[in-house]
Amino acid sequence: MPFFKRDKKPEFEGGGLVLFHEVQEAMKAEKVLKNADYTVKLVAPPPELRKGCDLAVEINLVEQPGIERLLAQKNVIYMYITPLKNGTREILEIVKVTDFGQWLMVKAGNMKLTFEKETGEIVNTSGGGCPDIPVMHMKLIGKKLEEAPKPKDIGFTLCSLMLDKALEESIILQKGGS
Repeated sequence: MPFFKRDKKPEFEGGGLVLFHEVQEAMKAEKVLKNADYTVKLVAPPPELRKGCDLAVEINLVEQPGIERLLAQKNVIYMYITPLKNGTREILEIVKVTDFGQWLMVKAGNMKLTFEKETGEIVNTSGGGCPDIPVMHMKLIGKKLEEAPKPKDIGFTLCSLMLDKALEESIILQKGGS
């Protein structure tokens, strides 16, 4: 089965970050903004910007007024929105991929999901320290990527969100996507 590395998504023109105190608010903001057809991306903010949680939402700053209005309407609590300056504040990519020949490991944040490339079977999950990890592990191991339950539907922690991102990326890679 062909395997392709996913191309890095180009930065948003005039990009910025919405920063949060709580992981749940970052997750809620991503969902609210995507449902309203904004192009956003859940990212890890640079260390110098981390004041609350370890997640932020990358946005196009041109859309900031509409984003602020929508977040207020939907009662999403955020700290502030800040511009990204080239070379001074680099966003840390949440998803990284390691090819082990027969297997592919997709790391999202501190969570890892490993699957067999030919069959798409999940052979391991690891990482994190959240209490819902054992349940997610038991429900994912031995399942095909596309048949596996979504970790964010099972758990309620940052670990479940990151494992969900790893699963989404794994499905794209298994299909040969870029």
